[in-house]
Amino acid sequence: MTKRDVRLSRGELKALLLSDEDGFRRVLQTVVQETLEAEMTEAIGAEKGERTTERVSYRSGYYERKLVTRVGVLELRVPQDRAGRFSTELFERYQRSEKALVSALVEMYVQGVSTRKVKAITEELCGHSFSASTVSQATARLDEALKAFFEQRLAEPYPYLILDARYERAREAGVIASQAVLVAIGVDWEGRRQVLGVELANRESHSSWRAFVAGLKQRGLAGVEFVVSDDHPGLRAAIREVLPEAVWQRCYVHFLRNALDYVPRKVDDDCLMELRWFYDRRDLAEVKRDLAQWIAKWQAKYPKLVDWVEDNIEETLSFYRLPLAHHKHMKSTNMLERLNQEIKRRTLVVRIFPNPQSCLRLVRALAVEIHENWLEATRYLNMDHLREHKKENLRALAA
Repeated sequence: MTKRDVRLSRGELKALLLSDEDGFRRVLQTVVQETLEAEMTEAIGAEKGERTTERVSYRSGYYERKLVTRVGVLELRVPQDRAGRFSTELFERYQRSEKALVSALVEMYVQGVSTRKVKAITEELCGHSFSASTVSQATARLDEALKAFFEQRLAEPYPYLILDARYERAREAGVIASQAVLVAIGVDWEGRRQVLGVELANRESHSSWRAFVAGLKQRGLAGVEFVVSDDHPGLRAAIREVLPEAVWQRCYVHFLRNALDYVPRKVDDDCLMELRWFYDRRDLAEVKRDLAQWIAKWQAKYPKLVDWVEDNIEETLSFYRLPLAHHKHMKSTNMLERLNQEIKRRTLVVRIFPNPQSCLRLVRALAVEIHENWLEATRYLNMDHLREHKKENLRALAA
């Protein structure tokens, strides 16, 4: 960071960590385990399986060790060597300076896990420095794990897909620029939410969205019946091209925000509130009946708004094709917006990433953390409602 950038105090960093102990406990455990592996490499003079004249001993398995911290118990595997040369000061040093260690690791985490930061932290942990190559390898392993997660095969169908983007700032070639973070969430037939994809793009465009959605299909994305997104033209075009069989739902929250462009700045009547109420109706027939009355009521006062609503509202009513129990969750991108808010809460402390790679690393790590929490939670939707709804539609067609 430059001198002008805002730095977090150790107290602020610790508060950030403690705001989500379980997620950061896993991050802390991973980093401490990597530190032990790197320390062993330095102690014996060689990586696993590496042949070198500098080797002074050989690895000989692990023993289990629990480390109690303020963010939970870390389950660690401490490496051993045949000659008994390896010992670590990590546990003793950790107990003496837990606050400094936890804060330093969080600082490393929120700043993108740069090699320089990792090197400084391992020096603080263990009392001596590691080679730059060893530190780089530890960081590379983290990147590889995240890359593997977001390239894994999507082996099950996802009838619901939610797409959205947010923006982060990162330095690239000495210039600070916005990076579009493209995110996809799927809901499987068990009703579980899953993070399917997270990628960076220089901007939201037809080509970037098309590449993103096509990449999901190449990984096995299938069975998509319903897609929710905002009205970005590039995204809409990508959905039509890559997922032509899916019904598209324009997020009604974004739609209502867009409606503000067609009314005076201060609206002192119920026009917009009545428009919002259409999304709480039980079925489409009720919406169309009430919409006709709304148009007649407000045509004279807000002609631009009424004309715009008539032309565009149909795109926001696709969710009425779904079972009533799913309307609340599938009429907007709020499911993904909440994930974006959580990401924003963490990335806000960084402000400007040193490079796009560090931005993607942090956002992906947070996304994986949220993904795992979702899988451990109770199912988000009861998909039996959708199964029965589809059966009823088939029966109605056959009648």
